[in-house]
Amino acid sequence: MSAVHEIAPRSGTAFRLDAGQALTVIDPCGVQVADLLAYSATDIGEVISSGRTFDYAETIRLTTGHILYSNRSRPMLRIEEDTVGRHDFLLTPCSYDTFHHFYPDLPPHRGCFGNLAEALAPYGVTGDMIPTAFNCFMNVPVDGASGRLEVLPPTSVAGDHIVLRAHMDLVIGLTACSAPASNGGAFKPIHYRVD
Repeated sequence: MSAVHEIAPRSGTAFRLDAGQALTVIDPCGVQVADLLAYSATDIGEVISSGRTFDYAETIRLTTGHILYSNRSRPMLRIEEDTVGRHDFLLTPCSYDTFHHFYPDLPPHRGCFGNLAEALAPYGVTGDMIPTAFNCFMNVPVDGASGRLEVLPPTSVAGDHIVLRAHMDLVIGLTACSAPASNGGAFKPIHYRVD
């Protein structure tokens, strides 16, 4: 088993994930979201797509056995193991604008969007190329009658994890989310491992 890496609270990282490798995203303390992006390592114009994924899964409740697809309808990652079973693929990464909108009384923060943009820049990814992230452990129930979204604290507890297997060579962006509502009001690290 490979080494476990830590993403500090309210920060992010980027790295290569080769076809066949498994990425394990771990919530070491509980109640912490990790925003995940994936780009084809051979063409960063091919990127993870919530729309394509929902189309083919026919559900917004993605968990073990589901595949995360690219904007070109190709499999990028398959969820092999999931101890939480509740993640979000509807909401975009938090940003300065998010903080101004939802948290006007708090100091603004560049959020996951800014952290992802900085981490992915060496791979040629610009801010305009950042789509909706797969938000590991994020708890966003949707009201069946009104369609209204609500952001609640994650149901994850310390040690919960999700394992995703790469179907192609990828560049991964991964964060420890910075938005108060998404993380139960406290900011904690995220751990990950590549096998």
